[in-house]
Amino acid sequence: MLLASTALFSLAVLGWADLPGHELVVCSFRTGELELFAVDPATGDARNLTRSPRSVEKYPACSYAGDRVAFISNRDGTDNLYVMNADGSGVRQRTHEKPGIDAGMASWTADGRWLYFGLYGGGPPRMCRIRPEGSGFEVVGEGIDPAISPDGERIAFARSLDDGHHLFVMKSDGSHARPLTKRGNGWAGVHATWTPDGKRIIYGDKVGEAIELFACEPDTGAITQLTRLGGAATSPSVSPDGKWITFRLCDEVYWRSGESSRRAYKERRADKRPVWIMKADGSDPHVVEPLHYQTTIDGSRAPYLK
Repeated sequence: MLLASTALFSLAVLGWADLPGHELVVCSFRTGELELFAVDPATGDARNLTRSPRSVEKYPACSYAGDRVAFISNRDGTDNLYVMNADGSGVRQRTHEKPGIDAGMASWTADGRWLYFGLYGGGPPRMCRIRPEGSGFEVVGEGIDPAISPDGERIAFARSLDDGHHLFVMKSDGSHARPLTKRGNGWAGVHATWTPDGKRIIYGDKVGEAIELFACEPDTGAITQLTRLGGAATSPSVSPDGKWITFRLCDEVYWRSGESSRRAYKERRADKRPVWIMKADGSDPHVVEPLHYQTTIDGSRAPYLK
């Protein structure tokens, strides 16, 4: 009871009382399988949304209306894009790639009419879009982890140049791509996302031996460093009101080498990459205690359900 009370007190101080009834969708191995759970960040109460044994479910992306969740699953033999209702019902497969091609992180337009996502394998990484009901598939350009702006006009993404990954922005039709960062990030983990007002892009970038989170204003080019935690801060997600950012914090950039990556996945430490939260300006970064353990160590975000 003392630990639970401490967690509730800490989250109340951080403002979770201002988000009553909200849940985070997280990728967790609490059942022994990698499943997606809707979790109350104050109490830790969790609902298994996917219930798909012997497969991996990851990379959840919640619609702005909070009625649907897009995610990636390998239940069909490789990583494909799926959509389900917010309660886990009505699962529909939206891509049908074969082994050797994998779908990656998805993002929604605010009107819920389009999903943007990546395809990897068989050539350069491609950024694609599809309607949630499965129609309208098209490739819009080359890049990694596309994040569509809420108004559907621009895509933030990562592109690998000679010196590493850079944050880019372009129009949603693939035209007018331009870099927003001048220095390459050789460790990747950019994982860009937009604030709900479309004015800022939150992303990860290399700082010394760490990856920290930054905010970029694409219209002006102004960049602000948000975290100074000295680990690997990645996979940000912004709350619907724009006041809070959840992210994943790892104690090391384990994917920087094959050896450290194999070790991390072999150890499968329950606290390797917990969910953290901070204010939108980067202040008050703090682990979400109910999500300190049992979250997968991959780069899945912890997006908000409304």
